[in-house]
Amino acid sequence: MSVQDIPAGQAVYAQDENGRPFIIVREQGRKVRTHGLEAIRSHILAARSVTNIIKSSLGPRGLDKILISPDGDITVTNDGATILGLMEVDHQIAKLLVESQDDEIGDGTTGVVVLAGALLSSALSLIDRGIHPIRIADGYEKACEIAVAELDRVADEITFSQEDTSNLVRTAKTSLGSKIVSIAHDKFANIAVDAVMSVADLDRRDVDFELIKVDGKVGGALEDTSLVKGVIVDKDFSHPQMPTVVRDAKIAILTCPFEPPRPKTKHKLDIESVEEYKKLREYEKEKFLEMIRMVKDTGANLVICQWGFDDEANHLLMQNELPAVRWVGGPEIELIAIATNGRIVPRFEDLSADKLGKAGLVRELSFGTTKEKMLVIEECANSRAVTVFVRGSNKMIIDEAKRALHDSICVVRNIIRDNRVVYGGGAAEICASLAVAKKADETASIEQYAMRAFATALDSIPLALAENSGLSPIDALSAVKAAQVKENNPRLGIDCMGYGDNDMSKQFVIDPLISKRSQLRLATQVVRMILKVDDVIDGSAFNNEMM
Repeated sequence: MSVQDIPAGQAVYAQDENGRPFIIVREQGRKVRTHGLEAIRSHILAARSVTNIIKSSLGPRGLDKILISPDGDITVTNDGATILGLMEVDHQIAKLLVESQDDEIGDGTTGVVVLAGALLSSALSLIDRGIHPIRIADGYEKACEIAVAELDRVADEITFSQEDTSNLVRTAKTSLGSKIVSIAHDKFANIAVDAVMSVADLDRRDVDFELIKVDGKVGGALEDTSLVKGVIVDKDFSHPQMPTVVRDAKIAILTCPFEPPRPKTKHKLDIESVEEYKKLREYEKEKFLEMIRMVKDTGANLVICQWGFDDEANHLLMQNELPAVRWVGGPEIELIAIATNGRIVPRFEDLSADKLGKAGLVRELSFGTTKEKMLVIEECANSRAVTVFVRGSNKMIIDEAKRALHDSICVVRNIIRDNRVVYGGGAAEICASLAVAKKADETASIEQYAMRAFATALDSIPLALAENSGLSPIDALSAVKAAQVKENNPRLGIDCMGYGDNDMSKQFVIDPLISKRSQLRLATQVVRMILKVDDVIDGSAFNNEMM
């Protein structure tokens, strides 16, 4: 009996050729596909379901989510980008929202998704009133440019220098306020600023993230996190009798293994007597010694190798007083080469003195009751390379601390790129909302409805902040909005922490202007993309229907 003979919705018991049972279930016919406005409505509802999940994580009082991977691994976080990245989403439009994260700015993903969800909710009510989705999208884009222009107008500049980074530290603390590391946010903020300032080019207003590495080990407390002006590698010296400290290190960085050349694949080597075996052993030893001599002739006193080497090579390296580190990964090899101004050498014949990396100190760092070891390369020739070494009581805390550091480093980077800032706590959104609503009243076209909807959607950010902080959302928003209009003060926002003052400049709750501007534009673009989709076509299913 074929599958087509089974009645729809019924199950049939069967056995394979080995007698193992299985069940065949035929689907209930083809799925009904929606088109046009009905499809757009269903897409909006699907996207809104994603925003409703992430909304409660916004702000310093936002709640965490537990995400369970298919393998059973658990992640606890309130970082919007991480939640979206780990969510298993089936609906195509919801996937579109999940994949539309802002990797360029690095922070504020939660705000983007909450704003996009509010815009879609407003669009749904406008569609029900008969306004075409394209006109709604056009109105949103106009409103977005008005909002961005208003943020440009009210933005303030903050000053900083290589010597005075106090404003940058306070900015980083704002980003860390909602993270798990908030118990040590002074230390983490200083680490983030020191890391960025170590690699920043203030003349070009540029920060090379390739020079900042964030590593972590379980054990200790968050307060034990430190910044190393150099590179940390999760390896130790290959032989326990090698010295654990190398000063004035001249490093040979190799991507070739310490082993004799092998015969080609189509040849083989037969050993038929003890003498032949001894000859082969002597040959291998001579080759090992020749490789070691090539390295020492260049003046190198430390070898870092991407590949491994066997016990004999390890023993000979120790006897010839040449410390070595093996099985160092590709990204670490590249970072070591950058930090020490060395060249990665693929063959021993190409090794020369001018290709060696230079570091003032290379040492083994041991910690914990198990005496785990890591290699620390300090006082590098390129002093701009830094590593943040995170400690924590378990892997989940370390992972969350790494995400928090990434966000704060991105915020500091954004301030260096453009030192204009707007104020947090929903102050910037309320200010932009008032400007858009005012412009909508002066607009005669049908897009005025979309502009008013945009202004209402902007209020969703301070509403969510107030709700997550345990305040009465409507009362808190109304009071702050009225105060902004009365005092003409764009710095007034939601007092999430209960300090008794709504002036965000006094609390120093600020956001980089380029970050806030990007959030508005990204949310608008995502919503426009969703509003323009009126059908989802599965190519294989469509072909089956045509046949």
